[in-house]
Amino acid sequence: MKTYKVEIEEILQNVYDIEANSLEEAINIAEERYRNEEYILEAEDLKKTNFREYKDEVTRDEKPKKKELER
Repeated sequence: MKTYKVEIEEILQNVYDIEANSLEEAINIAEERYRNEEYILEAEDLKKTNFREYKDEVTRDEKPKKKELER
């Protein structure tokens, strides 16, 4: 029997009303409130679950780690 790596991804989503002068400002406020844990997504905010083969790839939201220089 063969072993497979299967990735399970849960997508949580909630919508907040934010007063701001522009969409960009509203997004910045949302990001700040999220990082300050004023907005916390819970299990009841589950939007979708994906199941797929795991591939060790960097997504566009992640920054690749710098490799150490070899001496």
